[in-house]
Amino acid sequence: MLEALKEEVCEQNLELPKHGLVVGSGGNVSGRDPETGLVVIKPSGVKFSKLTPDTMAVVDIDGNVIEGEMKPSVDTGIHLYIYRHREDVRGMCHTHSPYATSFAARGERIPAVLTPITHILGRDIPCSRYATPGEVDTGQAIIEAADGGLAVLVKAHGVFTMGKSATEATSIAMYVEEAAQTTHLAMLRGNVEELPQEEIDRCYAWFRQNYGQGGQKKVNV
Repeated sequence: MLEALKEEVCEQNLELPKHGLVVGSGGNVSGRDPETGLVVIKPSGVKFSKLTPDTMAVVDIDGNVIEGEMKPSVDTGIHLYIYRHREDVRGMCHTHSPYATSFAARGERIPAVLTPITHILGRDIPCSRYATPGEVDTGQAIIEAADGGLAVLVKAHGVFTMGKSATEATSIAMYVEEAAQTTHLAMLRGNVEELPQEEIDRCYAWFRQNYGQGGQKKVNV
């Protein structure tokens, strides 16, 4: 069942330790199948080195295990809450990546001071209010702070990113950590100036039109 999605979700989970976004067994990636509505997610407490497509858990939107011998991630309820409230989201990634989570520890957003991240998100990376652990409050905090966006810091917790696939959500998490690290280093040297909203909007639109192989213009990024 959902073999291609299980392979993708497993592959994207394995990307997290490769890029220093997680330690131990913390963090997770999920993907939602648009036809069945079923969700594939990492199993709970399993080290990333032990993951295979067959170890992925398949659950329905209510959290019932449909396939898999292992208990799904403890964060499954949060993922499902987002999927229930964001039809556009088909992939999610959650990490405790150090630089981005350092902003979350302070309850601070990551300001839009760099064009690479504004190309992708078209805005800053907001930080939510503190949310008690669990499906509903954390899910609500993410939805509130995201305001339709694709990346949120949850105060005192970590990073949650969303996308049209598990692959996109994971990619966004990588760029969020890069932006957080660079912004942090810049802040050590003094104040940083946030891009004007007009320029953020222009960067976002330009990237959508030009990046990749689908548009008329080709750019190297």
